[in-house]
Amino acid sequence: MSEIGSIAIFLALIAALYSAIVSVLGAKWKRPELAQSARNGIIACFGLMTIAMGLLIKALVSHDFSLEYVASYTDRSLSLVYTLSAVWAGSRGSMLFWGWVLSLFITIMVLQRRDMGKDLLPYAASVALIPQIFFLVLLLSISNPFAKLIIAPPDGNGLNPLLQNPGMFLHPPTLLMGYIGFTIPFSFAMAALITGNLGDDWLVASRRWTLIAWLVLGIGNLAGSWWAYYVLGWGGYWAWDPVENAGLLPWLVGTAFLHSAMMQRRRGILKRWNMVLVILTFILSIFGTFLTRSGVLASVHSFSDSSLGMFFLIFIVISLAGSLILLYSRNTELKSETQIESMLSRESTFLINNLLLICGTFAVLLGTVFPIISEAVRGVKITVGPPFFNQVMAPIFLATIFLTGICTMIGWRRASGRNLLRNFLIPSIATVVLGIVLYATVIKEWYALIALSVCGFVIFTIVYEWLRGTRARSHMRTENYPKAFLGLIMANRPRYGGYIVHMGIMVLAIGIIGSSVYGISKEVTLKQGESVSVNNYTLTYQAVDRIETESKIVLTTTLAVRNRGKQIGTVTPEKYYPQNRDQAITVAAVRSTPLDDLYVILIGSESDGSASFKVMSNPLVGWIWAGGGIIIFGGFIAFWPDRRKQELPVPAIEVPAMVGVVEKA
Repeated sequence: MSEIGSIAIFLALIAALYSAIVSVLGAKWKRPELAQSARNGIIACFGLMTIAMGLLIKALVSHDFSLEYVASYTDRSLSLVYTLSAVWAGSRGSMLFWGWVLSLFITIMVLQRRDMGKDLLPYAASVALIPQIFFLVLLLSISNPFAKLIIAPPDGNGLNPLLQNPGMFLHPPTLLMGYIGFTIPFSFAMAALITGNLGDDWLVASRRWTLIAWLVLGIGNLAGSWWAYYVLGWGGYWAWDPVENAGLLPWLVGTAFLHSAMMQRRRGILKRWNMVLVILTFILSIFGTFLTRSGVLASVHSFSDSSLGMFFLIFIVISLAGSLILLYSRNTELKSETQIESMLSRESTFLINNLLLICGTFAVLLGTVFPIISEAVRGVKITVGPPFFNQVMAPIFLATIFLTGICTMIGWRRASGRNLLRNFLIPSIATVVLGIVLYATVIKEWYALIALSVCGFVIFTIVYEWLRGTRARSHMRTENYPKAFLGLIMANRPRYGGYIVHMGIMVLAIGIIGSSVYGISKEVTLKQGESVSVNNYTLTYQAVDRIETESKIVLTTTLAVRNRGKQIGTVTPEKYYPQNRDQAITVAAVRSTPLDDLYVILIGSESDGSASFKVMSNPLVGWIWAGGGIIIFGGFIAFWPDRRKQELPVPAIEVPAMVGVVEKA
């Protein structure tokens, strides 16, 4: 089996090399038969990668411990579902998964029926095959998942208990697919530079690829936050870990690229900037893999494979240098067709938003790699903690959110005073009223009041825009308001899907603000019968139980919970110790309501029956997950094609300022 898997990867490498060369030759020599042969080679590469992936899955399921990878990440006691998730549990398996998904995406790209960008396709396919070839070379050399052990052990090491969670089926694969998806827009951009076809064709051809990669990467980041909160048992959802940051970086630049792409198609501006952004998005996607596998930075996510890290670093440098050389060679041909006419225009708000996102990206990148820089300069690895990221990113994100509300209502080219008054008067009044109500009731901290008011302003602008559009459609088509509202969304899915995403971002932001500003935490040691109060909750420690099984020792504590004096139930935080691993796994007890989460962590217990707990009240955390669901819903509405319009010329793209969801002008 291992030999067949390695042979399949080798043949996939041959097919990829052949297709990368023949695709360009077919286009240059105008030989359709060569272009068709290259497409067949790409399909063959995908088929061979599918065989390799299938063989690895078979080896995992059949417990073939003669393979080093299978022995390292599974054992006979592991359930089938988590055995399957071991595909991406380690570096070698995730590399094979990456190569397989990339081959799938390239196959879809060359088989798509398209009018725009078809002249770019042969060159885009060749460019996309370059990272494919890179991964295949690594899989055949230093990262072969089919490498065999000299002596097969009777059982494997098993999967890390922290990875035995449903989040394992969502977070790693979506994060990887988001990274991989940005390869396609990058490939079309490089094809445009190679051919000199520097109009909007490459943007049109890559529009939906960019959007789906952005959306899937966002899902991956959100799923990672959920996993950290509910599974890792430390009470937070984002720790600014280096690999967490690595997933955020291309998402931020991808958002900026979607903004700029809209402006190029609408006004013919920022052509050079678009190229820079799509290059950076791709490079940062590869950089995320470098961080995960190099071990140069301490992270709970890192595979710490230093040999792989060096190869990735070399690939990043070559890719960046080659891309920038291509860009420089076309510099004079990428001039803007027009200029921004006024600071009071949608173009200017998008541009400022764009710059803010890049500033945020640079700040996160600098904080992430600072330990490497400090070690190189001073010989001491200095780690940048969450306070740095929070202090720098909070005002940047708040300003970006505020611009979301502005760009929703402001006009193109030059907004008149009358236009501004008509569009912003009602949302502004509603925001002032909201601020007064918040201050008079629960919000006293000025920074929280400003942040929540800004979120309210954006929500009011979106609702006001919806109401105006619904009223106009209702009067024009004599429809009732619910039907007019649904018709409005269906008639322009990208635009109103973007508004839904905006709403989701605001809900998520409110959850982050509430939990960050108003979270309360206490650490206490209690004897049975003693109580602790946090916020409106009173918890009474009742009992501790120790259960020993063949696979683990489980320590379970029970605490009765009262809210404002009323008994509402019990919580049971746990800690268990796997028999075959020298580690303790914390299982937090979380009791969620729409307004807050009661989060209880068992720190440890003593022989006299006393136990130490960390008790937290996390307001509005549930809003983060609700906002994420709204973002996903709106993103798929924006992405979903309208078959009634497929035969029409592609209109200009417009992207709402915060999240880069495509909107047709």
